[in-house]
Amino acid sequence: MSTTVGQVRAFNRFYTRVIGALDAGLTGTPHSLTEARVLFEIATGDVVEVARLRVDLGLDAGYLSRILARLTTGGLVAREQAADDGRKQVVGLTPAGRAAFARLDAGATASVERLVAPLDEARQGRLVDAMRTIRTLLGDAPPPAPYVLRGPEPGDLGWVVARHGALYAAEYGWDATFETLVARIVGGFDTRRDAAWIAEVDGERLGCVFCTAGDDPATAQLRLLLVDPSARGSGVGRRLVEECLRHARHAGYARIALWTNDVLGAARRIYVDAGFTLDREEPHHSFGRDLVGQFWSLEL
Repeated sequence: MSTTVGQVRAFNRFYTRVIGALDAGLTGTPHSLTEARVLFEIATGDVVEVARLRVDLGLDAGYLSRILARLTTGGLVAREQAADDGRKQVVGLTPAGRAAFARLDAGATASVERLVAPLDEARQGRLVDAMRTIRTLLGDAPPPAPYVLRGPEPGDLGWVVARHGALYAAEYGWDATFETLVARIVGGFDTRRDAAWIAEVDGERLGCVFCTAGDDPATAQLRLLLVDPSARGSGVGRRLVEECLRHARHAGYARIALWTNDVLGAARRIYVDAGFTLDREEPHHSFGRDLVGQFWSLEL
């Protein structure tokens, strides 16, 4: 058994125990986890097609039929033919079913509240991030929430340094000297001449970019582009770069340049799409790794 498979199975055993999925009744009710899921799906609409319910839940037709039979006998679910097609069956909750679902829903909410209560706000955020990452990697990415770009506020600059250090260590194995470099860049940020943007979704920081003055007065520098893994593919990175270019043009720069490394493929694609061209490459050993530095620029 591979290490990955073993760890996933161990997590499944842990999580089913934590949420009470192995209990005889879910959240103190006589209903199993599967019955609760069926009630939840039916509760999302007035009536639901049985065939659609089976597909959405990924249940065997016979198994679902037996569950619906128990719920119907218990007076919680009503089954009938669809009004527009007599070959289809639809189900809906009875008043007793809606009351049972309300108890299940309230019990589940209270159970999760008790589960996360010992965690402070920061650790709750880490928990949500980890769950979002699991869903994304296993193909259940939630629809992207609308994001906003804003200027830096107190606490943001420290987040930029910490997030760069943690993310690049996790994804590329870079050591703490990279975080030190980011800290120097952020430490030189001058609000009188430089600009920066934080990408945010529902109050959570998911990306950033800086536009700073270069050694050449006519050239701006695009620096510290970062997109959190949970926001990748949403267009946040491209939007951050667009804002940086817009600012550089408005500020009167004739050119904008950036330095990156060849291993950062996703960022490179954004730069190419924005019109940057590769000026030169230089091998170097930095951040504990052998890398190839790349210098890109764009005439504004």
